[in-house]
Amino acid sequence: MTRQRFETYFKAYYSLIYRIAFLQMKGHADAEDVAQEVFVRLLKYHPVFEGEEHEKAWFIRTTVNLCKDIQKSKWHTSMVSMDKIPEQEKSYFRLPYIKEDETLWAVMELPEKYRDCLYFFYYEDYSIKEIAGILELPENTVKTNLKRGREALKEVLENSQENCKRKAER
Repeated sequence: MTRQRFETYFKAYYSLIYRIAFLQMKGHADAEDVAQEVFVRLLKYHPVFEGEEHEKAWFIRTTVNLCKDIQKSKWHTSMVSMDKIPEQEKSYFRLPYIKEDETLWAVMELPEKYRDCLYFFYYEDYSIKEIAGILELPENTVKTNLKRGREALKEVLENSQENCKRKAER
């Protein structure tokens, strides 16, 4: 692979890979590690892409798989989890087309199966069929996860609003 081709891939996909990794790993350093490993695998395996969609799908699928592998690892499972993303970590995750989105942070607090489906559907504009392919799930499962995820998100946002009102009243 030529340096120019690699740089083209990097410019085209780094932010997407980083956002997906951050969504999964919930931390800046871990997201950067995953992004770096995706590009190492690109250099190591030299995948042949059938087109732009196949290319993009490879990057997304590789990112998701790496995140799952890390989350299953002994090192990661023995760590103490922080349920919420620390405020200082939020500054690293920026969607280029959205200034500030508290809903995104609420989505990131949801269980993985809901979080992934909602994120890909609403923030990356993938169809249910495309999400099913990316996550290797049946389409009906994706639909169910979207429905349940919306319900869970609504509950998280309502609880968040109630907490804000209580703090304001003090």
